[in-house]
Amino acid sequence: MTDRITNWTTADDAMVENAIRRGATRRDLLKLMLAGGVAVSSAGIILGRATQAVAATPVSGGAFKGAGWSSSTADTLDPAKASLSTDYVRCCSLYNRLTFIDKAGVTQMELAESIESKDAKTWTIKLRKGVTFHDGKELTADDVVFSLKRHLDPGVGSKVAKIAAQMTGFKAVDKSTVELTLADPNADLPTILALHHFMIVANGTTDFSKGNGTGAFVLETFDPGNRSVVVKNKNYWKSGQPYLDSFEFFAISDDNARVNALLSGDIHLAAAINPRAVKLVDGQSGFALSKTTSGNYTNLNMRLDMTPGNKKDFVDGMKSLVNREQIVKSALRGFGEVANDQPVSPANIYHNNDLKPKAFDPDKAKFHFQKAGVLGQSIPVIASDAAGSSIDMAMIIQAAGANIGMKLDVQRVPSDGYWDNYWLKAPIHFGNINPRPTPDILFSLLYASNAPWNESQYKSEKFDKMLIEARGLLDQTKRKQIYDEMQVMIADEAGTIIPAYISNVDAISSKVHGLEANPLGGMMGYAMAEYLWLQA
Repeated sequence: MTDRITNWTTADDAMVENAIRRGATRRDLLKLMLAGGVAVSSAGIILGRATQAVAATPVSGGAFKGAGWSSSTADTLDPAKASLSTDYVRCCSLYNRLTFIDKAGVTQMELAESIESKDAKTWTIKLRKGVTFHDGKELTADDVVFSLKRHLDPGVGSKVAKIAAQMTGFKAVDKSTVELTLADPNADLPTILALHHFMIVANGTTDFSKGNGTGAFVLETFDPGNRSVVVKNKNYWKSGQPYLDSFEFFAISDDNARVNALLSGDIHLAAAINPRAVKLVDGQSGFALSKTTSGNYTNLNMRLDMTPGNKKDFVDGMKSLVNREQIVKSALRGFGEVANDQPVSPANIYHNNDLKPKAFDPDKAKFHFQKAGVLGQSIPVIASDAAGSSIDMAMIIQAAGANIGMKLDVQRVPSDGYWDNYWLKAPIHFGNINPRPTPDILFSLLYASNAPWNESQYKSEKFDKMLIEARGLLDQTKRKQIYDEMQVMIADEAGTIIPAYISNVDAISSKVHGLEANPLGGMMGYAMAEYLWLQA
């Protein structure tokens, strides 16, 4: 066999290292590398190199404390209902998914040993053996069937109900095999199952107060809107993990207060700090910044079914009033990339590079505002620290409006209750969307006519049909063409303005190790708990 180690990339190394961290056996790793075209002799070299890299070896022990930026009394331990970063972090510590997305953006197996299909419609899921829930119950196919099927129950209130609706057939073939049938082919299924909401819970669970999962930690304390504390699962199925004895997470909504808590030693990690607060940490001895640019964004939403968003000229005027370059430079302090008013970031292979951002054109904006009959009126714009950098963005847009006689009344509201009381509800407001791995997920959650988080109430029968068509295509060239057109439709027709893809910056103590970038967002795609370790 010809040695093809030269075809192996750093991304492949990362894939093997992550597989080792996830508890893969030597046999699993060799199988993975051989499938990638690596000769047996070279596989041994790569495995040795990866093992050495992983063995920059974590230290077990320690009590970790981290702070996110938002929480509410609606915080939940039910992964199906999770909607905030604090929910995701907490659920990732308690539960596992069938698959996960590694730092190279590659979909890997987790509770699933394999997920295969010949037609992208009927899928066979083989489960790992020897995995148990916190209460000692063994993981079986019945748990997977229950976990996936419950998203279809309106009474559950799943945040991914619309995505899960494509799942129409659930069958436990045997104790460790599930047959999952989709209404229509979807080649993205293994990646979809890596979403936080699709974590696996025990069959029949209705009371989630104990957080009974298969994850790295066991629940000790959960005070919604305040904090959660989890402790090491000593029977965790991944050998040697987790490293921490305990993991505490809570929210400090004010950016400066969150950073000061880090600098004073009260916490080990201050998540998603505002670019204005970066200077407080940058250059400080004993602290570091962890940067991830993966599609997170703060957007301005104008509901198309409410005044003044129901006037197309008002929406078009706002899109010409937004100075995207200034937002990146000033509001984000350079920690971002100019966006083109649609959610698929340049990190995604389906990003439409030909779709250029709308130019900052105050004269054009004024023309549209006059045509809409709103010039000179006072228009409320709701902003909050809950939607990262929205206050700064709003000020920039407000100033641009003032120069042409457009009165934008920026109303700053508290973070507490923002997502329940203003997001999706106010006529003009800001949102903050975490990265998603596929266009299909983004469009299904945010822009389909029946999307649960349809921030501007965008409705298009053509868009809905294209979404379904692209979902089932195995022809990636055709799929890319459709997704390109859909991105243009969003940018031109929806009431959402996405000025920039934001670089997420987590500030950490130098005692913290193991934190890596992930396509699903900061804090390792919110899954950091089981990978972090503390050095004294």
